Amino acid sequence: MSVKREDVLEIIEAIGGKDNIRTATHCVTRLRLVLNDEKKVDKEKLEAIDLVKGSFSSNGQFQVVIGQGLVNKAYQILAEETGIEQASKQDVKDAASQNLNPLQRAIKVLADIFIPILPAIVTAGLLMGLNNILTGPGIFYDEKSVIEVHKQWADFASIINLIANTAFVFLPGLIGWSAVKRFGGSPLLGIVLGLMLVHPDLLNAWSYASAEKIPTWNLFGFEVDKIGYQGQVLPILFASYLLAKIEMFLDKRVHDSIKLLVVAPVALLITGFASFILIGPVTFFIGNLLTDGVVWVFDSASWLGGLLYGGLYAVMVITGMHHTFLAVDLQLVGSQGGTFLWPILALSNIAQGSAALAMMFVAKKENEKLRGLAGTSAISAYLGITEPAMFGVNLRYRYPFISALIGSAIGGVLLAMTGTKAFSIGVGGLPGFLSIIPEYWLSFFIGMAICIVVPFVLTMVWSKFSKNQAI
Repeated sequence: MSVKREDVLEIIEAIGGKDNIRTATHCVTRLRLVLNDEKKVDKEKLEAIDLVKGSFSSNGQFQVVIGQGLVNKAYQILAEETGIEQASKQDVKDAASQNLNPLQRAIKVLADIFIPILPAIVTAGLLMGLNNILTGPGIFYDEKSVIEVHKQWADFASIINLIANTAFVFLPGLIGWSAVKRFGGSPLLGIVLGLMLVHPDLLNAWSYASAEKIPTWNLFGFEVDKIGYQGQVLPILFASYLLAKIEMFLDKRVHDSIKLLVVAPVALLITGFASFILIGPVTFFIGNLLTDGVVWVFDSASWLGGLLYGGLYAVMVITGMHHTFLAVDLQLVGSQGGTFLWPILALSNIAQGSAALAMMFVAKKENEKLRGLAGTSAISAYLGITEPAMFGVNLRYRYPFISALIGSAIGGVLLAMTGTKAFSIGVGGLPGFLSIIPEYWLSFFIGMAICIVVPFVLTMVWSKFSKNQAI
C-alpha cells in the first residue's frame, strides 16, 4: 500500500484542519499530534480514510495509527502541507505535557526514560533465550543440555551469555544515560553515574544477602555500606534527577572559562556522595519493599494477581499506565532473577491479535478495508505491536476488545498459578517464549493456546449477537 497525498489531506481535514495542529511528530506506527481542540476531530470521517487504521487520544496527544513503513511517508506529506517540518519529538512531548495531570506526567516521565532503552533490554532477552536453549537441560535431550552433549558449543553459548547479560549487568548505566537526558542534564554524566553504582570495587548487590561481612567506608566516624546497585532501578532514577538538577544549576552560574573544571566534577561528586550515603540505601529499601509487595500478592493470591494483570493490562495500555510496570519488571529481574509479570503481558498481546484475526472472518466480504486491517494488525499483534489491532479494530467494535481481555485474564490466571517466569523482557507476542525460563515453557504454551483460541471463539460468537457488527 502506498501513501497518497489525497489521503493525508483528508486526515488533515478530519482532524480539524492545519490550524488545529499545534505540533506533530511520528513513531514507528502512529502520527502523534498535539491539537488545539480535539473536539474538532471527526473520528468517523478520519477512520473511514483508507490509510488510517485507527485513532485515539493518550497522554495529551491525538494519535493516528497508520502502520509501520507508511507513517514516515505520511508524516512527510503532513509536514509539507502544514509547515511543521521543524517539530521534533521533544517539541510534541513538551506541548502535550501541558494537557496532563500530575499522575499522567509522572507516568510519561517513566515512559520517556525506559522506552529509549527497551531495544537493548529486548535484545538481551532474546539472546538470553538463545543461551538458555543451549544450556537448559531436558529441552532436546533427557536431563542434559545441548552443550553437555555437544561440548564444542559450550564456549559459543558462553559468549552469547556474556553479550546478553551486559545490558542487565550495566542496567544503571543505560538508565542513567536516558534519565539524565530526560531531566535535562548531560547523558554522558548519566552513564558515568550509572556505572559508578555498579563499580567492581563495590560489593555486588546480588551477593549482598549471602555476604558474611558488608564492607564499609568510614567517613569521619560515619559508616557507609560499600555496596553496588546491580539490577536496581530506583537508586539510579533518583540519583539521575539530582545530578541533572545540580548540573543545570551550576551551568547557569559558573563562568564559561571554568565550566569544564567545575560543573561536571562538582555535580558528580555531590551526587556520588548523596547516592551512597542517602539515595542508594533509602531507594534500595523502597525498591525491595515494592518487589516484595508484588511478589506477596502473587504468592498469597496468585489467581487474583494473574486475573487482574491479565485482564487489565490492555486497558492500562490505553491510559499509558503500563509504562510504570517496565520499572517493576526490571526490578523483579534484578532482585528475583526473573519476572512473572512480563509473560502475562505477552499473552495479552496475543489475545488482542486473536480477537483482531476473528474480525477478519466476521467482516463481510464487501468491507475489504476492515478485513485487510484486521488480518495485518493481527499479525502485528502476534509479533508484539498491538496498537493497530487494539485501536484500529478491537476498540472500534468493543466486543473483540472485551473478548481479548477475557482470554488474557484466563491465561494470566494460569501463568500466575504455575509461577511462570521470564528471565527478562522480550518480544511481547508469539516469539515471547524465547524469554521464558525453559522449565515454564509448557505452562506458557498452554497460556498461548488459551489466548489464541478463547478471544477468537468469543469474538466469533459475540459477533452473531452484537448490534455493533462489522459490516
